[in-house]
Amino acid sequence: MIFDSFLKALRQMTDPKFLGVLAAGIGLTLLLLVGFYAGFVVLVGWLLPETITLPWIGDITWVDNALTWAGVPLMLVLSIFLMVPVASAFMGIFLETIADAVERKHYPSLPPARSVGILEGLLDALKFLGVLIAVNLVALIAYLLVAPLAPIIFWVVNGILLGREYAQLVALRRSDAAGAAAFRRRNRPTIFAAGVLMTVPLTIPVVNILVPILGAATFTHLYHRLNSSSPARSA
Repeated sequence: MIFDSFLKALRQMTDPKFLGVLAAGIGLTLLLLVGFYAGFVVLVGWLLPETITLPWIGDITWVDNALTWAGVPLMLVLSIFLMVPVASAFMGIFLETIADAVERKHYPSLPPARSVGILEGLLDALKFLGVLIAVNLVALIAYLLVAPLAPIIFWVVNGILLGREYAQLVALRRSDAAGAAAFRRRNRPTIFAAGVLMTVPLTIPVVNILVPILGAATFTHLYHRLNSSSPARSA
């Protein structure tokens, strides 16, 4: 069931709705990273004087420029670790579009879903981003203490987080908060397994940026198959 849902999501990746959300997520993330670097440069220029006088050495005029250039590799490192969670948060604003595209293609007989507003989607995405970063920072301690088990810890921790987030996302479109919570409790093993499946591509560069879209699409299929009352098209 999980792999079939994932393959259906993968086959729909060329859908214009999917590609639009992907482009929006990447574009907003790059703008944020560029803005962060620009802010770093301005902060360095504001905090440090153009000239620093040291005893026995004299005037030094290159400190601010050195820190500015040092920020380039810093931003590259940050982009490696933050690109996926930040892009996931931005895409989270638009993931209802993914679920809607899946339902239009595979479940055309469904009634209209409950609309999740942009503000509600943004707040939920930011909350999830905060939890994702905080939990992974805590897990970083475990990675250092038991390095050989780090991949397993990463998959388990993020499998739980991603499974819960995507299950919540798709369930709230078709039920209230209580119904979404009941759906997660009823299908906890399947949701966890699907979350782990979504976590594995996070370790693959370039592919990891597709995880939010594939996750939303896969869990949309899973939601309807687990509830088994939604009429589906075979392809």
